[in-house]
Amino acid sequence: MAMSGGSDDGAPMMEMNMTPLIDVLLVLLIMFIITIPVATNAINVDLPQPSPPTNEPEVDPITNKVVITPNDEILWNGEQVDEGGLVFQLQQSMQLQPEPELQFEPEANASYDRSARVLDIIKSSGVTRFGFVGNERYRQFGSGE
Repeated sequence: MAMSGGSDDGAPMMEMNMTPLIDVLLVLLIMFIITIPVATNAINVDLPQPSPPTNEPEVDPITNKVVITPNDEILWNGEQVDEGGLVFQLQQSMQLQPEPELQFEPEANASYDRSARVLDIIKSSGVTRFGFVGNERYRQFGSGE
């Protein structure tokens, strides 16, 4: 009886059996993958430090509003703060029970970069009650002020 791919004339098969070779290569590949060290690259980011309370605006126990103006100013409940002051205000609001709601409202021509940085600060602070407000003004694209 002939094997698949061979002939029935009694001559030995000249083709090499690739199955054991492939099995050995797969085992070597798996061993190589397992022995590769885990990549532990870390990116160190210097976050703004909270500034001490010097005439900082009050933290409202119910709702606080962060506004980004077109001039790249950060307003906390209508009063201007820097990034360190924002971190301080967020830490103060996180200590209140229940946690007050934080509303984020970038104005129409506010910088995307500044808005993204403020959102990163808010995210890293651990705020859980967060919402975007004022978006209904921009339902139609290009209708911003």
